[in-house]
Amino acid sequence: MLQPNYKDIHQDIVAQCRAGNRHAQYQLYQLYAKPMLNVSMRILNNQQEAEDVLQDAFVDVFTRLQEFRGDATFGAWLKRIVVNKSINAWKKKKLSVAPLEGQVMEQPEVLDEVQEFPFTIQQVQEALEELPEGYRLVFNLYLFEGYGHKEIANELGISESTSKSQYNRSKKKIRTILNTKYPHYENT
Repeated sequence: MLQPNYKDIHQDIVAQCRAGNRHAQYQLYQLYAKPMLNVSMRILNNQQEAEDVLQDAFVDVFTRLQEFRGDATFGAWLKRIVVNKSINAWKKKKLSVAPLEGQVMEQPEVLDEVQEFPFTIQQVQEALEELPEGYRLVFNLYLFEGYGHKEIANELGISESTSKSQYNRSKKKIRTILNTKYPHYENT
């Protein structure tokens, strides 16, 4: 069996954390807190809830660190925990993804040429925040967190076709929001 060809650059700090070193735990927290908060924010779109998820995730990580087998990097393991906790927090808010069963799924646009994208990151982030909850969640899980539609469907209790539809509709909605706010870019 082939072993993965990567080196976890923080394996020494993780080993120190396993030994109960509080300074190492603080170091690990400092290394990962901001990127993991961003992951949770993309899913929850609420600073306070994302901070709560982050704290809860780190408590779990430090109490379950012996379960970390090193099959992936520590960061990937932590990210999976943060994503799962964020999804659970989202579910607790009892926000529903609009069921689209029976509706024909629109095919994603295929571009023959690469078009210049005229919007800034900030403009796109603002458009993402305006998406309906279900659209934003599916969009973020698929595009940013690397989940497949089957995984999203299982996590959210929806069908795979609903996940695909939500993703495609979110892309269209983002384009509409951007073109409405910045009409001088509309022909792009």
